[in-house]
Amino acid sequence: MQITVPATSANLGPGFDTLGLALNLRNEVCIKPSSFLSISTRGEGEESPKIKKNTLFLNVFHRHYRRLGGKDETFRFEFINRIPISRGMGSSSAVIVAAITAAYVVAGAKYNKRSILNLALRHEPHPDNITPCVMGGFNVACVEGSRVFSKKRRLPPHLRAVMVVPDRRISTSRSRHVLPKSYSKEELVYSLSRAAYMTALFMSESWDQLRIAAKDKIHQDRRMRMMPELVEVQKIALENGALMSTLSGSGSSFLSLCYEDDAAGISVALQNRFSHFRVMTFELDNHGVIAKG
Repeated sequence: MQITVPATSANLGPGFDTLGLALNLRNEVCIKPSSFLSISTRGEGEESPKIKKNTLFLNVFHRHYRRLGGKDETFRFEFINRIPISRGMGSSSAVIVAAITAAYVVAGAKYNKRSILNLALRHEPHPDNITPCVMGGFNVACVEGSRVFSKKRRLPPHLRAVMVVPDRRISTSRSRHVLPKSYSKEELVYSLSRAAYMTALFMSESWDQLRIAAKDKIHQDRRMRMMPELVEVQKIALENGALMSTLSGSGSSFLSLCYEDDAAGISVALQNRFSHFRVMTFELDNHGVIAKG
C-alpha cells in the first residue's frame, strides 16, 4: 500500500494558526509485509540518522495500529521525502497524517478524512497545517474541544505557488518565543480584519486584493526579523507580480501566490537575487492525503 501527503503553507500572513493551503509536492510511504522491521528513506533528510529512523512516523503508526486492533506484525517502510524538513512547509504534519492514515488502511479499518484530521490534532495542536494536508485546497480551521472545524475551497489550476526555501531553518519554538505575550487592540483588529477578508477572497476567488489581505501585525514581521533576507524576498515577489507573499508557517520558507503566467518571472527574479536559496514553483493541491492499495 502507498500513502502520499502534500506539503502545506500555513498562516498565510494574518491567519495565524488558522489558514493554510496544500501544495502539489508530496511525500510518499510504501508499506509492505516483512518478517522484520525494515526502513529505507530517500530524498530530504536521507543523510540524517534521526530522519532515517522515521521515529515520529513509527510511533504514531503503531499507536493507532494497535488501537485499531492490529496484530503485532512487522513491516517494511519505504519513505520518499520531498517536503523540505523544518522549513515551514508542513513536513511534521505530513508525517503525522500519513502515519494515521496508514494505520487505518493496514488495519483494514473504515475511516474518513474528518476522523483522520481530528486524530492528527492529538499530535499537532494547531490545525493550520494538518487541515490542508488531510483535505487539500485552501482551508480555514478552528478547534473546539478536541475537534477541528474547517471549511475547504478548491484552488483553481491557473494559480501557482513560488516557494523560496532558505539554506537555514527558523526554529518553530524560537519563532514562537519572539512573539509578545500581549497585543494592542489595534494590532488584533488589524490582523483579524485581514484574516477574515483573506478568507472571503479565497472563497469567492477574488485574487486581486490578496496583497491587502495578506498583511499582518501578529507574527509575520516579528519572525521575518530573525532572517532579514526575507523582507527582500517579499519585496521582489510583489514587485514582479505576486498576488500575495507571506512567510510559510513559522519559516524559513516564503510563499508567493501568483497567476501561472507570472510564475516564471517571479521565480527568475528571486533566484537571481538569492542564488544560495532554493526557488521552486508548484501547482496547488486539491486532494490532500491519498491512500492506494
